[in-house]
Amino acid sequence: MNVLICGGGQVGFNIARYLSTHDNDVTVIDQSEEVISHLSTALDVRGIVGCASHPDVLANANLKDAEMIVAVTMTDEINMLACQMAHSLFSVPIKIARIRHKSYLNPEWTGLYTPEQIPIDLIISPELEVARNIGKGLDMPGAFELISFSDETIQLVGIRCKHKAPILNTPLRLLDGVFPTLNISVIFIIRGNTSFIPTKTDQLKEDDEVYFLIPTPQLMQGLEIFGYSEKKSQRLLILGGGNVGLSLAEEVEANHPHIALTLVEHNRERAIYVANQLSRTLVLRGDALDTEILKEANAQIADKVVGVTSDDKVNILASLMAKRLGTTQAMALINDSSYSSLIPSLDIDSIISPKALTVSSILQYVRRGRIRTVHSLRDNVGEVIEAEAVGTSGVLGMTVGEINAQKNLIVGAVIREDHLLMPRDDLVIRVHDRVILMVTAASVKHFEKLFSVRLGYF
Repeated sequence: MNVLICGGGQVGFNIARYLSTHDNDVTVIDQSEEVISHLSTALDVRGIVGCASHPDVLANANLKDAEMIVAVTMTDEINMLACQMAHSLFSVPIKIARIRHKSYLNPEWTGLYTPEQIPIDLIISPELEVARNIGKGLDMPGAFELISFSDETIQLVGIRCKHKAPILNTPLRLLDGVFPTLNISVIFIIRGNTSFIPTKTDQLKEDDEVYFLIPTPQLMQGLEIFGYSEKKSQRLLILGGGNVGLSLAEEVEANHPHIALTLVEHNRERAIYVANQLSRTLVLRGDALDTEILKEANAQIADKVVGVTSDDKVNILASLMAKRLGTTQAMALINDSSYSSLIPSLDIDSIISPKALTVSSILQYVRRGRIRTVHSLRDNVGEVIEAEAVGTSGVLGMTVGEINAQKNLIVGAVIREDHLLMPRDDLVIRVHDRVILMVTAASVKHFEKLFSVRLGYF
């Protein structure tokens, strides 16, 4: 796919890095010569210095040949205008824009983003995505990732195995017998610095980070076999009052009335602004790395601490400090993937990756075939994909066992006529089945061949 990315900042860089390593032709526009120089050196992309809202710059970037534009500059208006010109002047089929200001995101104005008005196919807001992702997991003890598939019929859960969890040291092929009331599919394991799709003979070990699929009604029971039976969160401490911290606080106030909320922000003006935006959150002005501030924020009795400042190091250290004071569970937002390898050796329960959520938002527009949902895991180690098998798909007639025989790919569940089918080896894929698979980066091409849609289908 030929893709133009407008904006080479943190979001644009990570999207460009992902797409350029998956056989896409990527061009990046940014106004900074330094940014473009870094991008062109670090990635296999074409870089152009200029403003993404200028038609001549877009023309110089060969936008007329692009299949998709992703506008992620720091200015909402430039992103919207770039999409408008991509539509009006260059007939680009897919237009994606990053929009941050809440006024533009107000549901009251959704009619603005139509082909007749401002033609944007997908709006991405990393701050809101992070806030919603964290919010979904607040009532799920231990879960650091919770993604719904197939209209919330089934959940993808990321969790770390606790000491003496019932599921430990049991070959995965025996799980049905050991837990006969559970329908659970373990599809990916991160163990230390290695990650892999498990076989039926693999066993889970303490501190493994595990991704599994489970029917939504069985979610709480599933968490218990990984060692988590704590009550729902009652006290939440947010470190950082930036866009992510404020969005998370608003999410909690709106959807989790039972949670007592405290937020710590270092900047005085920002702390005042955040306090004025919130109705029942205690906002403290202070340094998240100050033990006395953490004590004043009652870190010693908090159920969860979430470090979401703009500094990864502060998020890691402050979350650890809160955990030492007594906070039950610690989460840290990390943009720099080089820190991810440190987490297993620290006392942080989970990390939050804005770039993974952002990449997930646009992947369904990149993947070939009938793709309903895509979620990228961690630092692009792989994807969990929900794909429909149509009349010309190569996967038709294959059994789950035959599909799983391919390396780096595993079927986690099949949805047939709104019925959830767990992945038995003899289950044959039929037309219109929706198949949920874990696919590593190395097997994305093979997945696309299995679920590709030939032109004759339409």
